[in-house]
Amino acid sequence: MNYTLIAGFISFSLVSGFTPGPNNLIALATGANFGYRRTLPHVFGVVLGFNIMFFLMGAGLAGLFKAVPLAHEILRWASLAYLLFLAWKIATSTGFGSRKSEEADAKPITFIGSAAFQWINPKAWFAAITLVTAFTDPAAYWISLAAGGIINIFIAFSSVSSWALFGTLLKKWLEHPVRLRVFNWAMAVLLVVSVVPSVLKAH
Repeated sequence: MNYTLIAGFISFSLVSGFTPGPNNLIALATGANFGYRRTLPHVFGVVLGFNIMFFLMGAGLAGLFKAVPLAHEILRWASLAYLLFLAWKIATSTGFGSRKSEEADAKPITFIGSAAFQWINPKAWFAAITLVTAFTDPAAYWISLAAGGIINIFIAFSSVSSWALFGTLLKKWLEHPVRLRVFNWAMAVLLVVSVVPSVLKAH
């Protein structure tokens, strides 16, 4: 295997994983509203969802979308609808400090929801495509793809967990209802702004 490519893979993954993006914003908001433990389904959903995307890209999913553009269009618009729903749930979350936080309508994003969310996340798409095209070794393609998947597991877990933990640190400050409301709406707006322009631009 080409260890220079592996080093580049790790460097790119660290930068991509720890910088602000939809996954990290959701982790921040969920951690602040529900605590770290209840954010773990999102963390593990990101890890699984991104790695599935990464391997499917490596196996040629991009070629399928090029051959059948309608499949990509359907996925894009369905994902956009889910994103707006998710942003609304964050904006209207009552989080901790409210009885509603223990009710069925006040739950954080689920494991499945988080894994599915990767398909609308432009940052995840960009990272997966870049990692597959720029940092795999043609001479040992499948080995380098597998190694990349293992690396992604650790980096994705570490990065999203860090943002979730940061959210829990804000929990005390956000116990004031007005601050919590402003925070949740700000997170919802940032989530939409970070994704929607890229989705519409791809039209």
